[in-house]
Amino acid sequence: MTFQENFTSILQNRLAEEQVMLQPGAERPVRIFCEDASRFGLWPIQRRRLTLTGVKPLGTVPYGVENFYVYGAVEPTTGEHFFLELPSLNTINFQMFLNEFGHHDQDTLNMVVMDNGSCQKAKSLVIPEHIVCLFLPPYSPELNPIERLWQDVKAQLAWVLAASIDELAHRVAKILTQYATAAIR
Repeated sequence: MTFQENFTSILQNRLAEEQVMLQPGAERPVRIFCEDASRFGLWPIQRRRLTLTGVKPLGTVPYGVENFYVYGAVEPTTGEHFFLELPSLNTINFQMFLNEFGHHDQDTLNMVVMDNGSCQKAKSLVIPEHIVCLFLPPYSPELNPIERLWQDVKAQLAWVLAASIDELAHRVAKILTQYATAAIR
């Protein structure tokens, strides 16, 4: 049986485990978020371009490798979302993301579906009490709905040459704030 076919039972089992840990009568509404981080850097995102047969597309490429990551969590059923820009992808920054996301909605039990990144499974992580992590099978980004959002953001940035990392961060933030919840849903 595949992960997709088993997902409902996995979710129900994990939810039952979490509800058992709560005091009687302390049940919370449950929300399901999908989390991932995406890298954005000065090296332009290259996509297909129309050229003559046998001619590779040309584009200006800066010398430099500055980058940043945008951590995000979206609720596919409602389109609610939370994004945080951080300088790198590591356990410390993921902990910062979890802490900020934890302040987002404390009255619900937030189940967060995420991949098996090493920073997401570090033993030093302190998961807020109202967040429950559900891990996707290894090497299966196609199962995470937020990947489609990153793909769309990067399509809008294709062949864009930013003069600085701050300019790129501003462009990414502008793109992310323009999404309506209905579009994310």
